Amino acid sequence: MKIWVDADACPVVIKEILFRAAIRTQTTVVLVANQSLKTPPSPYIKSIQVLRGFDVADNEIVLQSRQSDLVITSDIPLAADVIEKGALVLSPRGELFSKNNIKARLNMRDFLDTMRASGLDTGGPSPLTERDNKKFADNLDRILTQKKNQRFTEILILSMFKDANSG
Repeated sequence: MKIWVDADACPVVIKEILFRAAIRTQTTVVLVANQSLKTPPSPYIKSIQVLRGFDVADNEIVLQSRQSDLVITSDIPLAADVIEKGALVLSPRGELFSKNNIKARLNMRDFLDTMRASGLDTGGPSPLTERDNKKFADNLDRILTQKKNQRFTEILILSMFKDANSG
């Protein structure tokens, strides 16, 4: 499992939580952005700088992500694309996007885009709060723990199968 980060809009505090989790769990985190990013020295933290342009970073994440990877983004169309590939999506506010809720989120996004296009000021997102940071960190830990337990179970089953066939 890799963690892909839509890094252009990802808050610094969320990146810092991801960096600590990457090192602690030895999970690769890849930040994708159209600008150069400073990352701590670690074999588990990487960054990819893509060309500037509309959705270039998003397209790179869709191209590179795999089933069972985790993508960190608040971009709803990007979330929908990687969910379709089988990836998990967690927003910087700690909301887990899934097949069950992504269509409703896309519809709401499209509705708000239509409202803004007609001249209505719909406002922007509220500032990230300490509660949002905690929700993100808690859900990230939950996902990483589940993945670690899945890997351990898979290794154990393969080991048992191998032992049974060699005896």
